Amino acid sequence: MKITLFSIVFLIGLCFFSCTKNSTSKKVGITKIKFKHEGNLNILDSTKTTIKKLQIEIADNDFERQTGLMYRKQMDNNKAMLFIFNDDDVRVRSFYMKNTYIPLDIIFIDENKTIINIAKHTKPLDENSVFSDAPAKYVLEINAGLSDFWRVKAGNHINFTSL
Repeated sequence: MKITLFSIVFLIGLCFFSCTKNSTSKKVGITKIKFKHEGNLNILDSTKTTIKKLQIEIADNDFERQTGLMYRKQMDNNKAMLFIFNDDDVRVRSFYMKNTYIPLDIIFIDENKTIINIAKHTKPLDENSVFSDAPAKYVLEINAGLSDFWRVKAGNHINFTSL
């Protein structure tokens, strides 16, 4: 009986001391995702006159293309994200707004850098897909409403340089 009582007291003491708060615990914080200026892009009208110059962040690998602008709370109007797909992966594209808090205009662009179509005013956090009207190699995301404000339309072009 003495051994059993000792064992119970020992286990209760062990639980008590092992469950105390660790004084070296760390706080978990949220890191703000910052824009990375990785290139410059021009939107051009049908005469190749520049409509708008933008600083771009480039998404050119699977992780970056899958993440895009997710979890960001804002983007300046002179900035955009350009998605670049591989030469052997030019096809009809679909994008959705899962975990994306910024309303966007999503501009689909073919391999000749001609704008195919624009999905305007996409709804934040919406998991319904928007599609390109034809195979696209590039997709440009800008703040919602800017394509109308700048008068960007299908048939316009882009050019860009990486830094």
